[in-house]
Amino acid sequence: MQFTLIDKITQVEPGRQIVAVKTLALAEEYLSDHFPLFPVMPGVLMLESITQTGAWLLRITDDFAHSIVVLKEARNVKYLDFVQPGSVLTVTVTLGKRVGNAVHMSAAGMVDGRLAVTARLVLESYNLAGVTADGDIRDKMVTMKLREQLLLLHRPLASGLGT
Repeated sequence: MQFTLIDKITQVEPGRQIVAVKTLALAEEYLSDHFPLFPVMPGVLMLESITQTGAWLLRITDDFAHSIVVLKEARNVKYLDFVQPGSVLTVTVTLGKRVGNAVHMSAAGMVDGRLAVTARLVLESYNLAGVTADGDIRDKMVTMKLREQLLLLHRPLASGLGT
């Protein structure tokens, strides 16, 4: 099962920065357990939101050259505020240096103008071609689905990249 933890990409500047939002709904299943009397978004899901946002920046910047983007490292992760139901987590990720297929990024998530989470991420991208027997076909299928998903997350892409 795949979870999409961003609702909309509001701005993107390929090769530089992306801004996305996640509105936390009370209907999200995990909130009944985390925590029943004080529901908040778990820190690991806040980290996943900023990771997914960074992955979109990398895909857009590289024009979907790689089908797989994974979190290689999360450094200096700091949780500074809660994300409660009804809150909007606004995530900004800025591209840093590249080392081979690894890309360093800085990320921040804000709620109502207050920092909720910050981190330094290292994302790595690769293809399945050459790794599995049908990797090239899988790469094409994954990339096609990701492009379709991007059209739902960022409407301006229908007429070209931009904000």
